[in-house]
Amino acid sequence: MSTIEATSKTTTRVPGDSAPQSRTLQVFLTRGVIAIAWAVVFAAVSHSLTTGVTAGAGVLLVLYPLIDAVASLIDARSQHGSARQLLLANAGSSIVAAVALGVAATGGVSAVLAVFGVWAAVSGAAQLVVVLRRRARLGNQWPLLLANSGSVIGGIVFLIVAAGGHPKLMLVAIYAATGGIEFVIQAGLLARRRRHLATLPARS
Repeated sequence: MSTIEATSKTTTRVPGDSAPQSRTLQVFLTRGVIAIAWAVVFAAVSHSLTTGVTAGAGVLLVLYPLIDAVASLIDARSQHGSARQLLLANAGSSIVAAVALGVAATGGVSAVLAVFGVWAAVSGAAQLVVVLRRRARLGNQWPLLLANSGSVIGGIVFLIVAAGGHPKLMLVAIYAATGGIEFVIQAGLLARRRRHLATLPARS
């Protein structure tokens, strides 16, 4: 057997298209880090707000779903079929949510939590389906399963709190920080999965 033949049979590779996976990993990591940073800043400007919303908090509230929209659009570029359609739909709903939150911020904390709750539930449900659709390519993705399931549940909680007598914007910061951490964990698991697959012999 020649050296070239031996090399061709022992060369390793990552099954599937590694470029889209690399882009997805970058989206997860960047999305997670930005969410955590956003949560820290938002907590600092909103920790004492229980009725009105300051201009700074309002700007941050509009910015958060826009971050999600951009992440979904970038992620959708490497997807196909229903996963791509759901990500594009999620981006659209996030843009609508940004506008709605800007309006709700002028009405007070309860209005903000109500709008945020609806968006969190809808977005979480859409992205949960995306996670399930691409398990074969990206693995079980348990952090994102938790994050998006939590988003649906969190959305319902926001609606309940908004209807109560003591709404607090700090709940939004906790929600964002938790989701950001889970995105970062998912990025780490995806990187480990890619390294593991890279050690497997290439199929002839």
